[in-house]
Amino acid sequence: MALYTIGDLHLSLTADKPMDVFGERWTNYVERLRQGFSALSAQDVTVLAGDLSWGMGLEESGADFDFIHALPGRKIILKGNHDYWWTTASKANKFFAARGIDSIEILHNNCFFYGDTAICGTRGWFYEEERGGEHDKKIMLREIGRLETSLKMAGEREKIVFLHYPPIYQSYRCPEILELFRAYGVRRCYYGHLHGKSIAWAFNGTLEGTAYRLISADAVDFRPQLVLE
Repeated sequence: MALYTIGDLHLSLTADKPMDVFGERWTNYVERLRQGFSALSAQDVTVLAGDLSWGMGLEESGADFDFIHALPGRKIILKGNHDYWWTTASKANKFFAARGIDSIEILHNNCFFYGDTAICGTRGWFYEEERGGEHDKKIMLREIGRLETSLKMAGEREKIVFLHYPPIYQSYRCPEILELFRAYGVRRCYYGHLHGKSIAWAFNGTLEGTAYRLISADAVDFRPQLVLE
């Protein structure tokens, strides 16, 4: 049994949004994802860090979630900025149940436990006061609240945070998220969102006691990355 993570599957099995148009890195990516997951077992857990399906609604995303369900092990998913199928966690859970999808759980205003470790997280957001408007500020504040709720529910367990948006990127810092990491003793953070040329600019390293790693699918060769054994 092991814990893995990967983000940004960007599936479009029924939506007309093939990722191949974004360069050779995405060629045959659905089969590469299938092969990447083939090393996992039914006892393993994978956190999928957002941007899962291009479907504009749950029905249009159905084939994509069938694909995810068929992958080995349990999957814990969180929302990304391109997950337009998302309305509420409750509606998604009802859709999964009606479709017989029982291997997918949603990380949203909650946390999950993997042994003595807490799996915490939320989507996150990019917000800079000098550039962002009130709408972006409200989104960011909601995301901060969701992350703190997740961290509080973890109690005294070791906490690993999974985000869609990077809290650190080039000169950008999200001080509210970094402060939560300090306050709750977060030692590891995995994030997605970055693709193509942006991968080279991602922060993979340790800052103020927290280790950060980019795990978007094209950055990790479409293979889930080991977090814990």
